[in-house]
Amino acid sequence: MRRVLRAPLTLLLVALAAFPAAAATPAGPTAAGPTAGRAARDVRAHEEARARVEELREADAPPGEVRDAERHRRDVRSRLWDLLWAVEHALGDPVAVDPAGRAGHCPLGPRSTPAAPVPGEDPSWTVPTTGYRLTAGYAERGRRWKHRHTGQDFAVGSGTPVRAVGPGTVRVTTCGDGFGNQVLVRHRDGYFTQYAHLSRIDVRKGQKVRAGQLLGLSGATGNVTGPHLHFEVRITPYIGSAVPPLPWLARKGVHPAQ
Repeated sequence: MRRVLRAPLTLLLVALAAFPAAAATPAGPTAAGPTAGRAARDVRAHEEARARVEELREADAPPGEVRDAERHRRDVRSRLWDLLWAVEHALGDPVAVDPAGRAGHCPLGPRSTPAAPVPGEDPSWTVPTTGYRLTAGYAERGRRWKHRHTGQDFAVGSGTPVRAVGPGTVRVTTCGDGFGNQVLVRHRDGYFTQYAHLSRIDVRKGQKVRAGQLLGLSGATGNVTGPHLHFEVRITPYIGSAVPPLPWLARKGVHPAQ
């Protein structure tokens, strides 16, 4: 889904001032400014709305009340989507301007096929890789990032298989910014998961994937100090809409080993 740019020119100019040209890095668009502040407020509002929808469903609230709450959540997401698409498209973020990776000539491997289910395991959701060590977490500060870290890093050697954490559709397979070679998958709940710094991409934009299906191989592309998988959960495909990934995975019944 591509949103139509409805923001006036003045908003776009404010956005450009708020987000420096190097914003498309693992730091995310966290520079000070009205646009960044607005995006952060929308992220919080979306998560509050999502929690309200879940609360109403668990309480068996009247269907109309649930629909109204869900409509509000979608409206918040749409507003955030439009805002971030305008900024990232103007800045040339590959996710906004080259989601299939054709312009960047990204390293595509053979197209993967769905993984066979593992006996005794829930096939719906899984961790994104194996043999890992959790390193930099969500919202950590450090000199490697402009402000705060926007995902969860899984330290693995180059060439380690990286897999979809759940069923969904590949939205992005691109490269060329601080995230290096990356894949974004849209899931049925509307959230996106990002898999970054890959050495190879084994899926294509528009491809449907299952939990555990190979997306590519880990690597050290982009802005990194060593090989690892940067895993991120976003409300939209764009930088600036990230939410804490480990609690999100926990809601799916997935608990990466600390």
